[in-house]
Amino acid sequence: MGRKGVRRGAEHDVEKLLDELHTTPPSDFVSRREQLAAAAKADGRPEDARRIRAARRPTLAAWAANLLLRSRPQESRRFLELGRALREAYRTLDADGIKELSGQRRNVVSALSRQACELALEAGHRLSDAARQDVESTLRAVLADEDAADRWAAGRLESALTPPADFPAAASSAAGGRHKPTDAVPPPSSRSRAKDELAERRRQRQEQLGAARRAARAADRRLRDLRAEQADADEVLHRAHDRHDRAGRQLSAAEEQLRQAREELERARREEGEAGERRRAAAAAAARAERVAQDAAREVERLAGPAG
Repeated sequence: MGRKGVRRGAEHDVEKLLDELHTTPPSDFVSRREQLAAAAKADGRPEDARRIRAARRPTLAAWAANLLLRSRPQESRRFLELGRALREAYRTLDADGIKELSGQRRNVVSALSRQACELALEAGHRLSDAARQDVESTLRAVLADEDAADRWAAGRLESALTPPADFPAAASSAAGGRHKPTDAVPPPSSRSRAKDELAERRRQRQEQLGAARRAARAADRRLRDLRAEQADADEVLHRAHDRHDRAGRQLSAAEEQLRQAREELERARREEGEAGERRRAAAAAAARAERVAQDAAREVERLAGPAG
C-alpha cells in the first residue's frame, strides 16, 4: 500500500513538472527539460524521466497561450465557458445567441491576446506580429472547436491552434435562415420530407467534416512533432558544436603543452648528457691528481729517509 502511495505522489509530481516545463520560455526549454529528466532518473523514476524527455518545445505563441492559461485561471475558465456556449448556439442554430456571443467573442479574444502579450513581455519575450496572430488564432480555435479547447485547457500546447474555417460562416447562414422570408409554405408532408432530407444532409456533412477535422488534427500534430523534433535536434547540434569547439581548443592546448614538454625533455636529456661528460672528465682528472699526489708522497718519503 505504501508503495502505491509513493507512485501516486510521483505521478502527481511529474504532472506538475510537465506543467512547469510548458510555461518555461522556449529559449530555456531544452536545458530545463534535460535538467528535470536527469533529476527524475537520478531519483529512480525512469518512466517520469522518459515522459519529461518526450516533451516538445512549444513555439513562442503556444508558450504564451500556456502562460495565459496558468497565469489567468479565472479569465481562462470564463473563456472556456464562453466557447461551450457559443458552440452550443451554433449547434442549435440559435441566431440570437450566436449574435450576442459573437460580440463577446471578439472582445474577449482581443483582451486575452493582449494579456498573453503582456505576460510574455514580463517573462522577457516580446511577441512578434506573427506570434500575436498565432495567439489570437489559438484563442479563436478554443472557442470554435471542443478538441482545441481541451488541448488548451491542458496547458501543454506545443504549437498554435487553427480554428475551423466553417465556424464563422455558420453565423450568417443560421441568422439568415431564421429571418429569411418565405414566399410559399409547403404542405406539412413536404415540409417533413424536406426537414428529414436536410437533417440527413447535415448529418452526412457533419460526419465528413468530423473525419476531415480528425485527419487535419492528426496531420497538424504530426507536423508539430516533426517541427519540435527538428528544433530539439538543432539545439542538440548547437550544443554539440559548442562541445566540439571546446574540445578542439582543449586539444590544441594539450598539444602545445605536449610540444613544450617534449622540448623540455630534450633539453633535460642534453643537459644530462653534458653533465655526464663533465662528471667523467672530473673523475678522470681526479684520478690523475690522485696518482700525482701518491707519486709526490712516495718521493717525499724517499727523500726524507736516512742518508746512506
